[in-house]
Amino acid sequence: MLRRNFLSRMGLALAGSVIGTSIGNAADAADAAAEGNKAALMPDNINAGDWTALRQLFPLTDDYIHLSTFLLASHPKPVADEIERHRKGLDANPSDYWHKHFETIDGKISAAAASYMGGEAEQIALTDSTTMGLSLVYSGLKLRPNDEVVQTVHDHYSTDLSLKLRAERTGANVRRITLYDTPATVTSLQVIDNLAKAINQKTKVVAVTWVHSSTGVKLPIRAMADVIAKANSSRSEADKILFCVDGVHGFGIEDVDVSTLGCDFFIAGTHKWIFGPRGTGIIWGSKRGWNNCSAVIPSFSLSYDVWLGNSTQAQVPMGEHMSPGGFHSFEHRWALPAAFELHMRLGKANVQQRIHQLNTQTKQGLAKMSHVTLYTPMATELSSGLVCFDVDGLSPQQVVEHMHTKGIIMSSTPYRDSYARFAPSLINNEAEIDKALSEIQALA
Repeated sequence: MLRRNFLSRMGLALAGSVIGTSIGNAADAADAAAEGNKAALMPDNINAGDWTALRQLFPLTDDYIHLSTFLLASHPKPVADEIERHRKGLDANPSDYWHKHFETIDGKISAAAASYMGGEAEQIALTDSTTMGLSLVYSGLKLRPNDEVVQTVHDHYSTDLSLKLRAERTGANVRRITLYDTPATVTSLQVIDNLAKAINQKTKVVAVTWVHSSTGVKLPIRAMADVIAKANSSRSEADKILFCVDGVHGFGIEDVDVSTLGCDFFIAGTHKWIFGPRGTGIIWGSKRGWNNCSAVIPSFSLSYDVWLGNSTQAQVPMGEHMSPGGFHSFEHRWALPAAFELHMRLGKANVQQRIHQLNTQTKQGLAKMSHVTLYTPMATELSSGLVCFDVDGLSPQQVVEHMHTKGIIMSSTPYRDSYARFAPSLINNEAEIDKALSEIQALA
């Protein structure tokens, strides 16, 4: 079926409206303006590793030192400009603007994501957040009664509850394991050994978190994948273990190709370290991963054309099929490529080096303080963008509140065992880290 015919039929079915022979002036004008203002969208003064110029792209207030931007990103100018461009088009003529773009734009977003993270565009589904991505994958896993899901005690609430709910619906069992006891002294060998011991013949899924927001520990995902591959080598295809990774706190920091990590699913929000539009996220899935997962929410992709009887499901890219349909905050989702382009301009290797540099400065400073207990490993191989610690005599929340009075925004970890937490990122500099450390030193 011709894509133009699909557009017309889908437009009729979704909106009950007829597309004219020409798309509205608002849609064309917005696109023409974008082509004529690419320099404004991606300033020429942003070069690889130019952190000073990067900071100037953010409207963040200078009244505070921001050491918690991983929570929810401020929009840098290229992203904000793209959001505004699409917003103007949608506000001026929402029907025409949506019809002009909906058919192809998700594929372009997935292609931009793949150019940054690795893999193929057709492997990528678009979501609204890490939590949505985790829920879509874990709710869609093809599990049998008594299949076992191995997860860890280090995972976030969103993973815990998504797996619990899926187990209740399928009769599968969830078993939680400990990969390390003392985060500051964790080793790759310890993690790998604990994982290997946990796998048995009933294990169908291993679910982990790449960087633990509870401690700052970064897991050796590739080495863990090798353990799972060894277990899979003697199994039938139906019994092979799926390896699922919540990758949000490494995504936008670590210079890796996710398709080489050895996992079957990599799930991340893109409104954190990657500085993407708020309310956006991605799922990357291997062929085997997607083959073992069913869609949970109907897609508005070519899957709609399958429903109309004009295509077959085999013609639909799996990522598109798994991307939830419905009407979203399109101006945000459609602006996501600008965030990936910005990171590519900065250079993935440069980004990784800079964030690790600032985190190492933070950890080394905290480690010298006798009244501070540092929980995050010093080695960059086992940590990434988060630094977790305690201050003697103060609760984590008291530390956060005190630092706020000093003009420093930080956070505490939202877990049963809570710690104070710094998250130095690309918008910070060495002087800001020194200032934050001096205020922690003053609490002695």
